[in-house]
Amino acid sequence: MATSPDLVERVLAWAPIERVLSRPTVGRLLARAGIDFRPPHRLPEWRRVALATALAAVLSLAADATLVAVGTHLFPATNGYVHFQFADYAKLTVIGVLAAGAAWPVVARVSSAPRRLFFRAAIAVTLVLFLPDVWIWLQGESAQAVAVLLAMHVAIALITYNLLVHRAPVRAPARRSAATRSEAGV
Repeated sequence: MATSPDLVERVLAWAPIERVLSRPTVGRLLARAGIDFRPPHRLPEWRRVALATALAAVLSLAADATLVAVGTHLFPATNGYVHFQFADYAKLTVIGVLAAGAAWPVVARVSSAPRRLFFRAAIAVTLVLFLPDVWIWLQGESAQAVAVLLAMHVAIALITYNLLVHRAPVRAPARRSAATRSEAGV
């Protein structure tokens, strides 16, 4: 069975993908994004990713509940707002955190600067997730309620990003054994 790096190398060497990746414009875009497919580091340990993801989900739900409590206290008119119901925001929060937890090892695999790329992706995803909230505001929902929803997105992003990159960091390259070095002619 092929290891993950071998599989990635085979996919990258596949003729249709190789043709697309060899185009100068694509290469420049990938380089600007920090995607090089050959990072020097090892991937984060899956156990640490799983633990950081679970902790991010719990802390994000706690942050959501806190923001809802503070929001309804500061803006009493938002009390009973449908999107402030735990069942409403909990499922979306958990789905988002799980998606980020799955994305972190992928980003670490394709980038030599995974924290930077993941940070930029977190910002982009958070901004995209603002769009439904802006939409419901444009449809006449309370600006105060929407502000709380936006704050919830930011809190989830900050918690999830920091737990994943700090509690499940990429690892230093493996040291080559003496036998491997001699085989390589080093």
